[in-house]
Formats: sequence, C-alpha cells, structure tokens
Amino acid sequence: MIIVTGATGLLGRQIVERLLTRVPAGQVGVSVRDPRRAQDLADQGVRVRQGSFTDAAGLAHAFEGASQVLIVSVDKMGEECVEQHRTAIEGAVAAGARRILYTSQMGASASSRFQACRDHADTEEALRACGVPFTSLRNGFYARSAAHFLVPAVDSGRITLPADGPVAWTAHADLAEAAAAILADEGRFEGPTPPLTGGQALTFDNIADVATEVTGRTMTRTTVPDGAFREQLAGQGVPAEAAEQLLGIFAAARAGEFATVDPTLSALLGRAPITLREVLREQLPRA
Repeated sequence: MIIVTGATGLLGRQIVERLLTRVPAGQVGVSVRDPRRAQDLADQGVRVRQGSFTDAAGLAHAFEGASQVLIVSVDKMGEECVEQHRTAIEGAVAAGARRILYTSQMGASASSRFQACRDHADTEEALRACGVPFTSLRNGFYARSAAHFLVPAVDSGRITLPADGPVAWTAHADLAEAAAAILADEGRFEGPTPPLTGGQALTFDNIADVATEVTGRTMTRTTVPDGAFREQLAGQGVPAEAAEQLLGIFAAARAGEFATVDPTLSALLGRAPITLREVLREQLPRA
C-alpha cells in the first residue's frame, strides 16, 4: 500500500488525486490529522487513518502495511520541523516500508541562506541514515509564493521587496503530478531527484511585467534594503523570527540557490510545466 501523509493539505491532496488516476484506490492510504477532512477520499475507497508527526504510536497505525510512504514536509521551520520529519521517517521504517519518499526543495543544503532548505538538508541526512531506500523530491520553489508576495501590490501597483535573484517558480499541480508518477513507478529515482522545476527562472523585475499583463494594472518593482523590509514586516506585526525566515528567501535567491531550470519535471509530465503567468492569472484579481 502507498501511504501519503498530509493528504488534506494543498500539495498532499493533489498528490492523492493524481495518484488515484494511476493506481486503484484500494492500494492507497492516507495519514491525516483530522480524518473527517478526508471523508471524500474514504468514499472513493482510500484507506484513511489518523496520524500526526508528533505521535509515533499513531503513525504506527497510520502506516501499517505500507510498501511506500510519502512524507509531505510540514509547514514549519527549525528543529521542530526536522524532529517531526524524523518521527515520520522512524514510523515508516517501523512499518516495514521498502521505500520512503519526501517532499524536499531544490535548494536543500546545509549551507543554504534559507532556513527551510537547511531543514530539508537535515531531513535528507536522516533519510540517508534510516537504512531504507529513499527518494527525495527536490521540488522547485512554489509559484504560489510569488503570488503571495504580489498581493500587497495589487492595489498600490508597487512591488516593494528586497533584492532577489532568478527563481524557477513551479506549480503545485505539476509537482503533485510528478510525485504521483514517481510513486506509481517505484524506484524510478534513488536518493535526491534532479531539481523538479518550472521552465523559466524569473526575478521580481520579470514578474512585475508578467503581473502587469495578467492583472491589467501597471506594476512597478522597487528594491528596498533588507533592514527596511524587516522594519516593514515588524510594522505589520510579523514576528522577528518569521521576518528573518522571509528575508532568507531573498538572500538565497540572490545567491542563485533557486535559479536552476531542469528538464526532469517536464519529462515526468510529458509536457511543458505550468508557467508562472498561468498561476498568477488564477491567483491575482484583474483590473
């Protein structure tokens, strides 16, 4: 049985939906914090069990009978995040899974300037040490994040952000489809995959032009010093730790950590990846 964690989240849900087009529902199980939110999957024949990365005993039940376990990374940063991933890895090993998969990030590195990428690197080290074959999905940077940064600019027309670098923005839908393809073809990748990225690396200067076209509003890009951006976030009530994590994204982008464009995702999909323009067209309001 293929077990997918986080199946009520944005990425996990789409992975399960696409997996169900490739394998029978009876071969799919999900581990979720609240099974009520996955009732529609249960109605399709998917095995739904409660599981939390903070409850090792619960994971033993959720992962029971697993041939593969896909660990969808948690939406946290720091040691708490890595510890929860370790618990999930240990649970998959204890369940007898013959392969563990994990949603990592293209910039995963112990020396990354972005905390999340350092966390992914630590998790990958735990996978290497667990004694079970693993596949680490080195996902491209989520295109929805670009849309999130643009939301404040929709009314003002000013994209006011720190200096950045090119990023290979990648759609959740494409990454979900790729994960489903890899799960259905067990052992296709050993260890970290090549970067699973969109077809273009764009800076926010480029994105301003795309957003102008998509929304029908003129968008201009203004670069602010990191310190000024930090103060801006503080004024919005963003905690200092969260502000530093956000700034880490821009520092990593400036260092080229998200700039690689790789053909692997396109090959898995059998088509060109969804463009950032398409994602922004869905996420941003038009004039």
